[in-house]
Amino acid sequence: MQAVKEKLHDMSEMRKAKAQAKAEEKAEKDIAKARMDVAHEVRLAKEAEAEMELHVAKAGEKVEKEAAKHAPMQPNASGTNMADHGAMSTGNRSLDAPAGAPPTTNTAEMNTTQAPPVKKFL
Repeated sequence: MQAVKEKLHDMSEMRKAKAQAKAEEKAEKDIAKARMDVAHEVRLAKEAEAEMELHVAKAGEKVEKEAAKHAPMQPNASGTNMADHGAMSTGNRSLDAPAGAPPTTNTAEMNTTQAPPVKKFL
């Protein structure tokens, strides 16, 4: 009878040890999965950051390209570039006038014939 009790006790202890080992293994797997998920998110964030830097660089290149198109490259009478001195005229009076100056109207440039009004449809 004692041998049977010991055998049952040993079986019970073995079941508890197996359950504990299984629980530890599951916890380790969960930790490993969490690390993998974090690594994946970090990789995605780095890729997105690199892509954003590329877009910013391309936008900067486009701005420089457009600025180069609109800046006069012909030297003035003194032999210097007008863009270097900030004396560039845009042809737009509202942009060329000094800040705070009232708008001016040159009657010699005004067209005496006016175009008919255009209806705007929304």
